[in-house]
Amino acid sequence: MRTAIVTDSNSGITQKMAVDMGVSVIPMPFTIDGELFFEDINLTREEFYQRQADGAKILTSQPSPEEITGRWDALLEKYDDVVHIPMSSGLSGSCQTAIMLAQDYGGRVQVVNNQRISVTMKRSVQDAMEMAEKKGLNAAQIKEVLERVKMESSIYITLDTLKYLKQGGRITPAAAAIGSLLHIKPVLQIKGERLDSFSKARTLTQGKHVMINALRHDIDTLYGGTENGTVWVYAVHAYLPEQFPAYAEEVRKAFPALQVEEDYLSLSVACHIGPGALAIACSKKIDGEY
Repeated sequence: MRTAIVTDSNSGITQKMAVDMGVSVIPMPFTIDGELFFEDINLTREEFYQRQADGAKILTSQPSPEEITGRWDALLEKYDDVVHIPMSSGLSGSCQTAIMLAQDYGGRVQVVNNQRISVTMKRSVQDAMEMAEKKGLNAAQIKEVLERVKMESSIYITLDTLKYLKQGGRITPAAAAIGSLLHIKPVLQIKGERLDSFSKARTLTQGKHVMINALRHDIDTLYGGTENGTVWVYAVHAYLPEQFPAYAEEVRKAFPALQVEEDYLSLSVACHIGPGALAIACSKKIDGEY
């Protein structure tokens, strides 16, 4: 059996990375001031953040059904089956759309609803590749594993501003005004289906400490402990090229027994939180879960 892996750019996997990895990545559409763009096709990360900083109205959307089924049809000419890994069903309707479309493929397309996004979603794609290429699992088996371990990951994000949460309707203008007046730096959590409030900080330094401590607690109580090497850890940012290297080093010092990878938050997340955000994430290794 040969199994193809499909995901979308919510995973943070670029088109170049997709070629190197041997996966297929569907670019996510964004509408910016009424004009349609596709991530990493005619919209770079830098252009996105510049347009956001300029006050453009940015809306997220779903890939078209034709785009999705076109990818599947092309891959099924060369592969036996397809694993499709979209972003969390709790954050977008694209997962449910894919599940509906897959009903016409007689089991040859398996859509994974493992409720992840950004770096943890990328980890799911990498895990799927490992299971397909080295373990020989088929699409249905990979789907079963990824959905079984879907809650074994965490993301924490500290925001620089409440502006974009207000624009997206996730907090009221009054709450945003009070938060800005008090210089509150909210700490958000993505675990499972939702982007939720986790804590509040008065400074970015305090926010970083909250995130690191929260992730350490998750690793120690849920994922096997920091000394056992059972998790992947990520230092992540939205768009802080100058501050990020120092933050990544902080994360490495906090988890000296673990390898820390550096990455970006996907644009679909950044659309709602804006530039200047720092994040930390982990995903439990799935060795032995097959």
